[in-house]
Amino acid sequence: MLNQLRKKLHQLFRLNEIPVIRLYRGYSNGFEHIIFGHLLELSPSKPNYTTKNIFTTTLALIRLFMVRPVPKAIVQMDYEGMHYEASTEDDGFFKFEWKSAIRLEPGIYDVDVSVKSINEQPVTAEVHTRGELMSMHENQYACLSDIDDTFLISHSGELMRRLRVLLTQNAHSRKPFDGVVKHYQLLADAGTKDGLHNPFFYVSSSEWNLYEYILQFNEKNDLPEGVLLLSQIKTISEAWKTGQNKHATKFMRIARVFELFVHHQFILMGDDSQQDPVIYQSVVKHFPSQVKAVYLRHVNKGDINEVEQAITNIEAAGVPCCHFSHSKDAIEHSISIGLISRESVENFMSGKNQMA
Repeated sequence: MLNQLRKKLHQLFRLNEIPVIRLYRGYSNGFEHIIFGHLLELSPSKPNYTTKNIFTTTLALIRLFMVRPVPKAIVQMDYEGMHYEASTEDDGFFKFEWKSAIRLEPGIYDVDVSVKSINEQPVTAEVHTRGELMSMHENQYACLSDIDDTFLISHSGELMRRLRVLLTQNAHSRKPFDGVVKHYQLLADAGTKDGLHNPFFYVSSSEWNLYEYILQFNEKNDLPEGVLLLSQIKTISEAWKTGQNKHATKFMRIARVFELFVHHQFILMGDDSQQDPVIYQSVVKHFPSQVKAVYLRHVNKGDINEVEQAITNIEAAGVPCCHFSHSKDAIEHSISIGLISRESVENFMSGKNQMA
């Protein structure tokens, strides 16, 4: 009886009851490659991101946290005729890291991942998915951005407001800050030639549960294509803590990107509502020659003494830091330090006007 009730509940919430591989876009510097994902034995089917019904929107968000990870499984990746294996952690997370002797040309490449065994028992039915590996261009610059309250209005510093936005608005109805998409698109082309866009990394304390949600938002709003690096997946009992903590692991994720792209100078974008100023201060300290500029959106309504001290330390290290309230000011700062030209801004606007 209990199993039947559980099955009906899963059907009501449109939950998959079979193992599913969630594979996230990986990244490569041409020689070193990383791709990661989760193995889940309970997971939601893809939600409707265009609905305007608040009840449906709320349910869709809750469903994203209705997951049950599969630990102690072996997954296999097939790439260019080679086979690689990885084991899943307690939260179902797995990661493949490998190297190649010949440089992988910039572009997006397919990888195939399947489940080999669960709890040392071979799987009886094929569990398989295909994902993408993005090999980045060898440009002068790379861009690394936070998500919540950096370009996506989220109210991260106020838990109840953040939850209200998440529960009542979907990935298509939520809005970016005014002018931020323009700034990001300009930075994606900063110092480039022939349309070879700068690598873009979106690093956030938001959980992997929200991967498709954020991806849909980025695509809907024409933000530069890139790689999402999110925080540890949460189950439904932990959903109310979404976006909280995990700031220490955020630095580790950023450091890994810097270590792989040692020839790039990074443009860091964040906000002052949580720990971005302190984290970016640490990044500048550990990688002083790799940071070109830091941008911090001002959304914090409380005490900003720590923020101001972090900015002072960043600038003392010789890295320009712009603490701004509107993206037009960030764009002007990018012009003033030579990241982008006024001509590129005018050409951008002219192109937008022609498209309108």
